[in-house]
Amino acid sequence: MDAHVAALFRHPVKGFTPERLTTAALKAGGPFPCDRLYAVENGPSGFDPAAPAFVRKQKFTVLAAMAEVAKARTAYDEATGLLTATAAGQPDFAGALTDPAGAEAFCAWLGGLLGEAATGPLKLVQAPGHRFMDHPLGHVSIVNMNSIRDLEAKVGRPIDPLRFRGNIYVEGWPAWVENDWTDRSLMVGFARAKVYKPIVRCVATHVDPTTAERDMDLVKALFDHYGHMHCGIYVHVTDGGAVTLGDACTTPQPEAA
Repeated sequence: MDAHVAALFRHPVKGFTPERLTTAALKAGGPFPCDRLYAVENGPSGFDPAAPAFVRKQKFTVLAAMAEVAKARTAYDEATGLLTATAAGQPDFAGALTDPAGAEAFCAWLGGLLGEAATGPLKLVQAPGHRFMDHPLGHVSIVNMNSIRDLEAKVGRPIDPLRFRGNIYVEGWPAWVENDWTDRSLMVGFARAKVYKPIVRCVATHVDPTTAERDMDLVKALFDHYGHMHCGIYVHVTDGGAVTLGDACTTPQPEAA
């Protein structure tokens, strides 16, 4: 075993609390399970549920646009559609996002939390089969823990891996090797995937997911120390299978000519 799965996370509502998993069933051609099912518009985004298409993340309540989003602690029950949310100074919230009244109530709760940071009417949006990814082809994200540790050493401060909002965190790969893996195949647990591209990072990583403060300029740090703004890779699942904590992750080999 040259590397293994150290953590698994889903983000049911785009921009909000990562939810830790012990296992996930990846499907060929599909996204990470229960990931980015919903998003909250910060004013009209142009998203049409009848013809769902990619919309830039800046149209939604995400950390790249407003650090205050990290003040919320959310949890989603996939079976019932129930979302619970808490935040300091706010009443606790519980409502079914599958119910229009519950979705509207969540937006009202969120408006009280975000205050003036929300510049437009808040509206929960979703469409069957659609995912609100940061990149239209960013199906599943994998983050190399040793790359984060190398960046920590450069900046001289601890970096919470959750700043990078990955689906799969891997231990055991040398730092930054993943940046050269485009179009290569690897096994993650019992699923096979092909690397699509490195993930270009944005100011969302500047926000501490615990304190909701913009306290580190990681985009600049990446560029200053490495000459790129990458951390993590997007992969496309080619053969479905289960991925469980501790499962092996292979190091990709060049495709045969």
